[in-house]
Amino acid sequence: MADLPPGADISDEPVAEGDPVDVSILMVGYKTRDELARCLESVQRTTTDVSYEIVLVDNNSEDGTVEMIRRDFPAVKLVALDENLGFGRGVNLAATKAAGRYYLLLNPDTIVHEGAIGALMRFAQDHPTAGLVGGRTLRPDGTHDPGSAWGRPTVWSTISFGLGLSRIFKGTAWFDPEAIPDWDRSTPREVGVVTGCLVFVSREVWDELGGFDTDFFMYSEDTDLSMRAWEAGYHPMITPDAVITHVVGASSAIPTNRRVLVLKGKSTLFRKHFRTPLDRVLVVLLACGVGVRALMALAVRAISRGRKGNEEMSWVGAWQRRGEWLGGW
Repeated sequence: MADLPPGADISDEPVAEGDPVDVSILMVGYKTRDELARCLESVQRTTTDVSYEIVLVDNNSEDGTVEMIRRDFPAVKLVALDENLGFGRGVNLAATKAAGRYYLLLNPDTIVHEGAIGALMRFAQDHPTAGLVGGRTLRPDGTHDPGSAWGRPTVWSTISFGLGLSRIFKGTAWFDPEAIPDWDRSTPREVGVVTGCLVFVSREVWDELGGFDTDFFMYSEDTDLSMRAWEAGYHPMITPDAVITHVVGASSAIPTNRRVLVLKGKSTLFRKHFRTPLDRVLVVLLACGVGVRALMALAVRAISRGRKGNEEMSWVGAWQRRGEWLGGW
């Protein structure tokens, strides 16, 4: 799964393996120069209890990211590409350049809080059967963000989505189970999915799982990795002692574009993990859920006389562009 496509161009000089370190922080950049700079600064400022290196794959950002890294963060192992490999392939490539005993997958649109990386390593060492470890994420305003972990998608959770029940009864354990609404991420626990913005994993487990599946260009590759970890006998976990702030979707800032990418990833996930014809039924339910939310968004917008924002209306855009995501990647 970690194989790269033919013709991938690594435009920098080969990156040396270097001396072993505790943690290799694997990052993929795409048009997030300013966010990336803040993230790297936060890593340097808050990580003093473990040895680490940073390996960055830049997916042809063309926004000055490469120049900024070379100028301001010369210690970063930089792999500058002349094409966009996507997130999963980018992380897989970064892993091939890493010297750490552990890998930390970290989004560039995050701010690492004091001691977070050391807390992840200690928790992973104390819980080797977890396989994958995540932390607690906050929104930029400091409020709780549930996006650090999700429940595994099931037939029932997809039915709830397709009928609009997870929207009508949002935050209920029965109708919105993937959100894990009965848990505020303030205590350690096993989870179905550790989301890709913050994933801590040993080199051995990463190699055993084969890294990210390169069928996923972007989104749902983390769900797939977590599902494969469960299938391999691991029990992914979250520790609240590792905290980051996350700006969701900085590399795909237009809400409709991001929504389409998310749905495309989910369609791919269904086709991989559920047998035919169930996979097709789940994709149909996915489309139904998008259609229901598009109708709701239009109704609310009409009632509010256009005061609702683009985030809700992105469901309408996603429905209109359903031909782009129904088939997956």
